[in-house]
Amino acid sequence: MKTVSILFFLSSFMSLSQSSMSLLFIGDIMGHGGQIEAAHDPENKSYNYDAVFTQLREIIEKPDFAVANLEVTLAGEPFSGYPQFSSPDALARACKQNGIDVLVTANNHTCDRGGKGIRRTIEVLDELNIPHNGSYKNEKDRALRNLMILRKENIRIGMLNYTYGTNGLKAPKPTSVNYIDTNQMLIDIQHSKNESIDALIAIVHWGIEYQTKPNTFQKKVTDFLFRNGVNIVIGGHPHVLQKVEWDKEKNQLVAYSLGNFVSNQASVNTDGGMMLEIELEKKNEILKIKNAGYHLVWVNKPTRSNKKLFEVLPCSSYPAKEQIKNPAHLAKMKLFIRNARKIMTKNKNVKEINPAELID
Repeated sequence: MKTVSILFFLSSFMSLSQSSMSLLFIGDIMGHGGQIEAAHDPENKSYNYDAVFTQLREIIEKPDFAVANLEVTLAGEPFSGYPQFSSPDALARACKQNGIDVLVTANNHTCDRGGKGIRRTIEVLDELNIPHNGSYKNEKDRALRNLMILRKENIRIGMLNYTYGTNGLKAPKPTSVNYIDTNQMLIDIQHSKNESIDALIAIVHWGIEYQTKPNTFQKKVTDFLFRNGVNIVIGGHPHVLQKVEWDKEKNQLVAYSLGNFVSNQASVNTDGGMMLEIELEKKNEILKIKNAGYHLVWVNKPTRSNKKLFEVLPCSSYPAKEQIKNPAHLAKMKLFIRNARKIMTKNKNVKEINPAELID
């Protein structure tokens, strides 16, 4: 069991000369129609998503904090996939039971089911005791949750969450969603500096879908965040991988896009993503990024007992013949790995963890 805690705002902590914190950032958790169908148990009239996470549970549970982007609403029935997502509560329950500690909720699908969807998503996450930020029931809720603080020993890391937009839909008052508004972001960053944090993370939903290179907007927002005191920027939305850059001298890291963690997308580069592992170390009251690396992951969609399943596999296990019986599926995994490694050649100081040798 993890012995760390998640706090909102200031709490007391003891002073240690040296301490560390490990973080794992997970890409877009989608909820397409095929995923809902695969999770459905018609006999028990229930849903179960554990198969999605089983093969990665050990990796997800290892760090002090695992953080993922929940790119669906939990708005209740009728459940639906694209274009307006509402997934069963069981998806969030599986996230928690398989090691995910934090979910961020500001993305382009946050408003898919209007104010009811925003409120119910928050209520379900609260019932499951899953800390979250990015969307809010009202102003008081935002004041309480907007700056999340991850705490271990004497380390306190602030985390903020924003999205470029919500597909033209508006969050009806009093609900709200955090947008990429530099004026508001600056206020949030300045406020965070009053909370005795050692570093600040911004998780940002941005970029152009299916583009494997960050665009000018992403780079400008990153520069703005770094100039104003953010140390780590984690991106999502393109549904494909984009490069990771770690400037060791400036103690700044940006991952422009983690890609998909799980989805029913099947076009090139969308059938997987990465989980980014970051280790922080605090010595003599100064916190630094000590190490960073990534795990490539790929979505396998086997048919077992006449039922299609979704399971996310670590690419380090390639060729996972015990799991991938279909030669066509194995070829798709191999293609994803090759393409991902080409994209990640643009990385700076961040390498793949336990890379598997691809055997022809």
